[in-house]
This record gives sequence, C-alpha cells and structure tokens, in this order.
Amino acid sequence: MAQLRMCLLMLDDLVPYAIAWSEQKKLVNARVENPDLPDLLWLLQHPPVYTLGTGASLQFVKFDLNKTQVEIYRIERGGEVTYHCPGQIVAYPILNLGYYQRDLHWYLRQLEEVIIRLLKIYDLKGERIKGLTGVWLQGYKVAAIGIKVRRWITMHGFALNVCPDLSGFNKIIPCGIEDRPVGSLKQFCPDLTLERVRQDLTLVFAEVFPIYLDKSCSQPE
Repeated sequence: MAQLRMCLLMLDDLVPYAIAWSEQKKLVNARVENPDLPDLLWLLQHPPVYTLGTGASLQFVKFDLNKTQVEIYRIERGGEVTYHCPGQIVAYPILNLGYYQRDLHWYLRQLEEVIIRLLKIYDLKGERIKGLTGVWLQGYKVAAIGIKVRRWITMHGFALNVCPDLSGFNKIIPCGIEDRPVGSLKQFCPDLTLERVRQDLTLVFAEVFPIYLDKSCSQPE
C-alpha cells in the first residue's frame, strides 16, 4: 500500500469534550463533501467527562445524572459508558477507510494493534480479549475504543490511560464490563510521562497505518 499523508495535531491544553465533539463532526462533514482532504490524527486530553454510546444502557451508570457535577454526553459512537480525564491520551483519527480497508472490524483491530505495539516499547504485553474491544494489561483495561463511521470516514477513536486519576471510573461500570478492572500504564511504569507516550504513539500509529504523519500542516478546514 502506498504511503499516505496524515495531518498530526497534538494539543497540550485540556479540550472540553463538547468542543472536540463539534470539531470532529465538522472535520467528518468536510471529508464527506471532499474525500480528497487529508486524513487527520488528533491527540488531546479532556477535562473530566462521561460519555455514553448511542445504545449505551444507563444501568452501567452508578450516579444520578441530574445531580452530578461532571459533564455527561450521549454520543454517536458504539459502546457503553466510559470516562475521560487528564492523564489520559485521547486519539481521534479522522480517516477515510476507502484508502485502507472498508472493514470496521479490521479498523478496530488496527487501533488495538497500535496500543499493543506501543506497550511493547515499554516491555509491557498488551492483550486482546476475545469478544471484547480494547486492550488489557495484566488483566487491567488500559485502552478503550469506540468509533463511528460515516461514508467510511471515521470519528471518535481510543483513550489510553497513562497516568490519570482513575477514581472517576468507580462511578460507572466501564464499557459495561463488570468483572475486569480499569488500570493505567503508571501502575506498571511509574516514570512514564504523557509526553513520551504521545510521541511514541505517533510513531507506532504511522507503522500500523502506512502513513506519513505531517506535524507541520495546520488543521484542515
């Protein structure tokens, strides 16, 4: 497969979920209208926020939605409820799968492969669990994945727990999985930094998806 160019955006500031969600929809709509626009990988962090997939069940939420001070959104991705917060790298690939494979299962497995190869850099063995989506490390789920595809243009993506405060996960049943705890890379590599993981992640992403990540390009309109 020929190497494709992808714009890389890495933001240091926390991005409110509503802003990132709105921007993703604009980016997807632009590519639906003009498939020749370049793909985009957006790496960021969110302030504390809960999100539920389109068909997510409220039985996995342990708090009163009307009384929580943390924002909560029901969005168009697949999957159940999850939690985002500082210390977690959130990746939003806006890809035209027509350039790769028009296969959602393939795409999910590729996102898992990115995380598994990334963990290998730190001598950690990331694992898949049959029938589930995401990546586990010694029984702890460290990466959650949820996507939406419109006319083969992807949005949403994955969240990797590097060094977050995991207490927010105690108020939900993450991804609807009751018997498997959520963990972070910090548990296994205490000195690992967000910046290092972010830089390594871009390199691994460019290996799994045969692309050239262009750090110089500005955000496409």
